[in-house]
Amino acid sequence: MITRLCLLLLATVLITPVQGQTPDPKPAIEKAVSAVGGKEKLLKIFRMKEVFHFGSTPEPAAGKKRSTRESVLEMPGWWWINKKERAVEPAKDDVWAWTLGILVDEKSKIEVIPDLTDEGKPCFGLKVSGSVTPAMSFYFDQQTSLLKRLDWRGDIYRFSEWKEHDGVKYASKTIILKAKDNKPWFFHEVLEVERLAQLPAGLAKP
Repeated sequence: MITRLCLLLLATVLITPVQGQTPDPKPAIEKAVSAVGGKEKLLKIFRMKEVFHFGSTPEPAAGKKRSTRESVLEMPGWWWINKKERAVEPAKDDVWAWTLGILVDEKSKIEVIPDLTDEGKPCFGLKVSGSVTPAMSFYFDQQTSLLKRLDWRGDIYRFSEWKEHDGVKYASKTIILKAKDNKPWFFHEVLEVERLAQLPAGLAKP
């Protein structure tokens, strides 16, 4: 009788979740990475053509034009424009974030954060630290598992219009807003992405 009671108590302990237990982020990471094509397809070395402008509206203000450029990037941390490396630049981490390479980096510490609804879309959240400072908060569309929003350095990044290149999906449009008032200040569009097997000649790392 005592032995049976002990077994029942042990079974109860094993199947009852520990109060305050931290959720395992791995399933959410796997869903997000799989949604864009899988770990092996993530962009690491690539060429990117883009157009962007600063301002509060999707169209540039009167008398202003969009800026265009072609860059070569190697994630994480390297970005060349006209063969000149950009040195210290937070935008490098922004790109690393939307490629999702940061989610599979061994230096990243990832935890589950509360869900939220962004522009009517329910999202699941992950917080990444260790490999980036300050920490980044990612929110993925619960229906598609694609990145919907990134909160970082007092800004909100909203991603949309997903496209595919060489087996990987990427958000072709980004709007950046100030979190304090939710007002946009930067509009960005990726016109073209080309995966590269290696860095082109003439690009040097400082």
